[in-house]
Amino acid sequence: MKHLFVPILGCFLSLSSLAQQAPKPYGALPSARQLKWHDTEMYCIVHFTPTTFEDKEWGYGDADPKTFNPSNFSAEQIVKSAKAGGFRGIVFVAKHHDGFCLWPTKTTDYNISKSPFRNGKGDMVKEMVDACRKNGMKIGLYCSPWDRNSAAYGTDKYLPIYQAQLKELYTQYGELFMSWHDGANGGDGYYGGARESRKINNLTYYDWDNTWQITRKLQPNANIFSDIGWDVRWVGNEKGFANETSWATFTPTAADGKSKGVPGNANDYDAPTGTRNGEKWIPAECDVPLRPGWFYHASQDGKSKSPQQLLELYYKSVGRGAAFDLGLSPDKRGQLHGDDVAILKSFGEILKKTFSKNWANTAQVTATGGRGFAVKTMLDNNRQTYWASKDDVTTPELVLSWSKPVSFNVLSIREAIALGQRIEEFALDVWENGDWKEIHRGTSVGALRLVRLPKYHTTEKIRVRITKSPVAVTISELGVYTEPEQLLAPTVRRDQKGTVTISSPVSVREIRYTLDGSEPKATSPLYSEAFALPQAATVKARAFGEAQSGPVTTVDFDMPSTKWNIDQKADKAIDGDPTTVWTSAKDASYPHTLTLDLGETLGLKGFTYTPDASDHRSGTVYKYRVYVSTDGENWGQPVAEGQFDNIQNNPLEQRVRFKQTVPGQFLRFVAVESTNGKETWARVAELGVITK
Repeated sequence: MKHLFVPILGCFLSLSSLAQQAPKPYGALPSARQLKWHDTEMYCIVHFTPTTFEDKEWGYGDADPKTFNPSNFSAEQIVKSAKAGGFRGIVFVAKHHDGFCLWPTKTTDYNISKSPFRNGKGDMVKEMVDACRKNGMKIGLYCSPWDRNSAAYGTDKYLPIYQAQLKELYTQYGELFMSWHDGANGGDGYYGGARESRKINNLTYYDWDNTWQITRKLQPNANIFSDIGWDVRWVGNEKGFANETSWATFTPTAADGKSKGVPGNANDYDAPTGTRNGEKWIPAECDVPLRPGWFYHASQDGKSKSPQQLLELYYKSVGRGAAFDLGLSPDKRGQLHGDDVAILKSFGEILKKTFSKNWANTAQVTATGGRGFAVKTMLDNNRQTYWASKDDVTTPELVLSWSKPVSFNVLSIREAIALGQRIEEFALDVWENGDWKEIHRGTSVGALRLVRLPKYHTTEKIRVRITKSPVAVTISELGVYTEPEQLLAPTVRRDQKGTVTISSPVSVREIRYTLDGSEPKATSPLYSEAFALPQAATVKARAFGEAQSGPVTTVDFDMPSTKWNIDQKADKAIDGDPTTVWTSAKDASYPHTLTLDLGETLGLKGFTYTPDASDHRSGTVYKYRVYVSTDGENWGQPVAEGQFDNIQNNPLEQRVRFKQTVPGQFLRFVAVESTNGKETWARVAELGVITK
């Protein structure tokens, strides 16, 4: 007998027939519209306005409508490219902060009918909606509440205009799956020619409680997204991932953590994790652009995220019970750049190859502590059926056994979320050498938990242990998968203690390395755990698969920073981790100085500087001076000075050699000027010395 979620039982079975068997719902529960949203999992948001033609990220609102003239707009190309990537929907930006409407609205003359597009007869919203429906994709719309063009913005005359725009969008284009909102709440703008800064009270100005009732009335199946919900919350960053522990339940509050939250004034600190036992079911959406920016910039060609980076984001968003919302940016033609199309296709192919075969379907599955529900309901590819433990069994175990060993690196678990999010901790074991070996520990599960292991495991049995849950456990689906081999260059790092770690951005069978400068071979040392490297050395590492090997990573390590000290509380600049960054006081001005104490006198042949390489990097040092001292008091003339050419566009480690070897215990790095003359602060990811 199949056991269906309680909310839909009446359609299939009498409630009384399962009243004694079905577990009671736990905590906040999703609505029917939210369950459909969870099924979507991946969608894209498309930004395309006059801002694209201005080469800006945020339009000021003063662009002439005639500038919006894509030479060959193709909604089909955009939608099909997203679908090839495995995405199931599009959120189209019908109006961004510049106020330009991509449909022939009656609310403002600042719209597409005043542009040359389709000779003034175009409706880009309709073209995107039609392309989505033709290709089996869901469609949602975003209409920015902030309008930098409208003369009425900031006055009591604007809200009726904005609400009228929502009504047009919600009545003219059919059913939507999302009503998308962000937290932009005023600032400088054109405002009908006033060219000034306008502030609003974001707690009251948009009257969200009543404004969103328009959505509920006209688009009852559309999920409302914003900082605080109502249906879907922002994850709190634009990096594309939720926290390792991710709750779909959430108690939205304002930035002070106490009062009522509204878009633009929400407690983002809790958003990446959610609220365990929160008041409402408000799962997270993880938004991130494919390119460095949300709008197309020719200067960012070649800098799109790789298929493997998208895959990592997929595991950290969808694989943590959230949604993956990828930003796509058409170019001036009105199409996605060819590189972006290829990346999406490759990403989609990896997903398809990974999840086309579920090894669990070929396994014998047993479970402890069940209440009589068939274990096969975990393998029927139906999210509306589930297996459940007895009320007094909160730590059941599931064992999958095969007659022949299988090789895998991905485990998936789904809870029956219509009954609430229950599981708080779990563990994964493999059968190895006649005994169980634990290979992973996890926390929340919810709509989906994907465990992506750092290496492939070949085994005849695996065991999933639920180790913590407040109530009986429900499992809707269980999966075991094998990701296709992708042999990428490993990442090699050494921390301040001199300990080297080697990792791969994808699962691999093995990594081998050398310390003598030779190329790693199948017979080179196998990397199995971090190791000490207290001296200067060249580490080379390579991933090996079944029949081939990947590219080599080469890292020249100089003396470790074990004995080092640095002033300005800049420990992040010598911790061996380029993702942690020291930032000078932002109220100070150039030049900025860091003084490094090496703990002993060394023959210094040069220095290294690594800038912040994040998508939103700032404070990048352009011009520098470097001094060396034996006593920390007498510095003399600079031993090196100059500039880091093209560092802003290519933020890699800079290696500068002195004209001759200089003995010294102290090195002083002076940041003279940044790549952005408007920035008063400096940032340093890593500062080091060259002694060999």
